[in-house]
Amino acid sequence: MARKRKREQIEAQLEMTPMIDVVFQLLVFFVLTIKPEPIFAQLDVSRPAPDPDAQKEDPPDDMINITVFKGNRIVLANTVVSFETLESKLAQLAQYSTTQTVLIKCMGDSEHRTLISVLDICAKVQLKNLSVFSLGATTGSRGG
Repeated sequence: MARKRKREQIEAQLEMTPMIDVVFQLLVFFVLTIKPEPIFAQLDVSRPAPDPDAQKEDPPDDMINITVFKGNRIVLANTVVSFETLESKLAQLAQYSTTQTVLIKCMGDSEHRTLISVLDICAKVQLKNLSVFSLGATTGSRGG
């Protein structure tokens, strides 16, 4: 008797999970091991030689510190000054350079008109770089 074999059709299956794992591992490997070459290192640029007659830049100017306290008390460079003295000293400093930075520190209990007077003096002597900020209220009395 002839036996008939049923041909079983076995489908070829390809597991995708291990293949995806391998692809991700390769991706991580290449991302971590790549060393990009700097583009600017490969540019061939001929730069001019520095000018030997060029003047060297002066060091930056010092900051002028002014502190405004309660009762029209103004401190310039750790010295209490009057409005007239402040104007004459700022005029001397402005002759050197009008682009010096003037840092005006106001105490929280100082009067606004004192600050306005200091700003007017700075404008009068043509100092242009002004920075103003408040230090908050003072506690206790300070000598000076």
